Amino acid sequence: MDGTVVARNWCQGNAADDTGDTRGWLIGHFIDPSQGVRSTKDVEVKWGIHPAGDTRPEWTSDDQRTTLLLLVEGEFRLHLTEGTVTMSRQGDYVMWGPGIDHTWEALDDSVVITVRWPSAS
Repeated sequence: MDGTVVARNWCQGNAADDTGDTRGWLIGHFIDPSQGVRSTKDVEVKWGIHPAGDTRPEWTSDDQRTTLLLLVEGEFRLHLTEGTVTMSRQGDYVMWGPGIDHTWEALDDSVVITVRWPSAS
């Protein structure tokens, strides 16, 4: 693919290239409507590239959405109010519902995909 293509009802691009200005978020209500179908209130998708040692120092606070975190590569630890999970095998995932807070740390260079729904803040 040679670059991002945005049409009225479809688009194509590269997640790493297209998310530099949105902290990795590719799809969601906060994406400018000029980006076409990437702007939606239904779901949020993030392409997360995290070097070893990268952390989210603060915990989320009373999020009322459902979240899926999927490991593409690396080793990634997720701390939930319900316990801690370490993902190390491609395809490992954790899913949690409303009211569960979280924070995370990359134990190795990692790539993760985060999906949250709905996208309304």
